Amino acid sequence: MASSSVIYNTPNTPWPIDESIPLRDESGKTIPWYAATTDVDELETKEERLRNENLSLREDIDRSSMFEEIVGSSKPICQLLKQVEKVAPSDSTVLILGKTGTGKELIARALHRRSKRAHRPFIRVNCAAIPQSLIASELFGHEKGAFTGALQRRVGRFEAAHGGTLFLDEIGELPMETQIALLRVLQEKEFERVGSNHPISVDVRVIAATNHDLRAAVAAGTFRADLFYRLNVFPISVPSLRERADDIPLLVEYFVARYSRESGKSIRQIGKHTLTNLRAYHWPGNIRELQNVMERAVILTETDTLVVDESWLKSESAPSSPKRDLSTLEDSEVEMIEAALAETHGRISGPTGAAAKLGVPRQTLESKIRRLGIDKYGQSRPIV
Repeated sequence: MASSSVIYNTPNTPWPIDESIPLRDESGKTIPWYAATTDVDELETKEERLRNENLSLREDIDRSSMFEEIVGSSKPICQLLKQVEKVAPSDSTVLILGKTGTGKELIARALHRRSKRAHRPFIRVNCAAIPQSLIASELFGHEKGAFTGALQRRVGRFEAAHGGTLFLDEIGELPMETQIALLRVLQEKEFERVGSNHPISVDVRVIAATNHDLRAAVAAGTFRADLFYRLNVFPISVPSLRERADDIPLLVEYFVARYSRESGKSIRQIGKHTLTNLRAYHWPGNIRELQNVMERAVILTETDTLVVDESWLKSESAPSSPKRDLSTLEDSEVEMIEAALAETHGRISGPTGAAAKLGVPRQTLESKIRRLGIDKYGQSRPIV
């Protein structure tokens, strides 16, 4: 006897519904048969998590990091590594402080590799590179239809990092509403996707980094004090290259060997005068600047001795035009920003926000507000 199976969906019932007519033998007895069903939502969630983990791995492979290992033997770097050794095995939140180009992400990766989570994902999020309107979705995920363009459920970075480490770079750029959600994750170990009220438990170690003075941001009202104290459990300060000048020869040798190998060149030595100039330079761009200078020098070197053009290492000279009082310039800038904020009632972003009125990017204006200690509602505060 023939059998048939119909799979259909109606507006008021979940997909899929399976209605089957049993198969019978010649005597009319039902022939045993078996069927399996799959939770599509759970499957999609797992697939999304795997896609995020694979994306993270591809980013790790494709992105050219400053250097693969921590190079140096100076006193500041040795003290730094001792701190890493002490805190890495714990699950404590770490706040990495340091200027741009000092290698904060490298320290975060070292903490992860030496932790009990080393076999689980290391997920990096640059909070400054994601638009404020999307940062919550990026971190916590969203449900289908949560906002315009949310065509399907998406797993956020916290879920992708479950069991591992989440590195929040440029943490000072988080908008206030996202700071509140992050505080909840750190305290309660749970969050909700955008567009959902269902809490999701997560086991993630958070490592944050910033090149800003968060204490000043707290004083200026742009960063929550309770979140700062929750992140500042174990602060680690990464020294600038100028503070670890004894490591410059080692770093130079490392970069020369690396870029020589990549370019197929045989550079056996570094000019004595070049090394003296490299050590004397103040390196405002820190290790990232040193890396770029070495790469350029290797490309241009045609002998077995590396020589760096002295003009690359000259400090920017003061302009020949008459000098203007820096305090006067800042006072004028404060007045312009406060006037724009007053007109927009403290609104920074959007077509009618203060940034648009001043003709500057939102992130630039927010950075100036923090640096100058300006309250969004027009009252300036000194940064100490």
